[in-house]
Amino acid sequence: MKRPADVGAILIHIVLWLGIVIVAAPFVWMVLSSFKSLPEFYSFDFLPKNWDTSAYSYIFQQTSYLRWYGNSFIVGVVVTVSELFFCSLVGYTLAKFNFRGRGAVFLLILSTLMVPTELLVIPWYVMSTDFHWTDTFWGIMFPGMIDGFGVFLMRQFMMGIPDDLIDAARIDGMSEFGIYVRVILPQVKSALSALGILTFLGNWNAYLWPVIVISTEAMRTLPVGIAMFSSSDNGGLQWNIIMAMSTLAVIPIVVVYFIFQRRIVEGIALTGIK
Repeated sequence: MKRPADVGAILIHIVLWLGIVIVAAPFVWMVLSSFKSLPEFYSFDFLPKNWDTSAYSYIFQQTSYLRWYGNSFIVGVVVTVSELFFCSLVGYTLAKFNFRGRGAVFLLILSTLMVPTELLVIPWYVMSTDFHWTDTFWGIMFPGMIDGFGVFLMRQFMMGIPDDLIDAARIDGMSEFGIYVRVILPQVKSALSALGILTFLGNWNAYLWPVIVISTEAMRTLPVGIAMFSSSDNGGLQWNIIMAMSTLAVIPIVVVYFIFQRRIVEGIALTGIK
């Protein structure tokens, strides 16, 4: 006779597997639908009867999909590098330097987290128009180069680093920037990994601000390009092509998650403990 704890564990695993099926089923259906012809797509069969790659051929030959892909990759990488550098630098300053007004500065940074993005797009757009940043990479990227969440995450993690390490480095004659690079950053790899992954995924999937600041097809990012294609006259009803675009778009997200999923959990968990 099994113990109640064993029965509870079995029930938990059953619920988890049901959750996995519910979450994964739409993704699997999307991938399979990308290999269907348009008439077969409307047949609502789960598996394609005849595997058709015409949707992928159309994407690479008749659309600017590769350009959109490159735009999203450039934006994601540049913003992620900027976020990691500036947020870790500000977090280190707020965590390990004593100066007048440090608490007020940190509270001011935290207060930015309470402002919805929808309220910021108007001043962002006015700024972009005044400085002629519309329809440029800089116009897409500048709102995310540094944010309050990243500063908060890095500051909280760095608070747990012993001050003795920094004092020892100063005694050895190391510069403050050298301490930041050679002492502090190696101690916060988990937090950097978590922040970098979350930042890249957020910018890869960003839609609201890019669709506002972009005006030409050549500068579209993936979410904007797919959305515009699905609403255009030549692509609005070609759902198999839309499914193929979406399938290719999630590949970097899936790869990044499976490679760095341990870092995501470890970084967030350790930051909370610190």
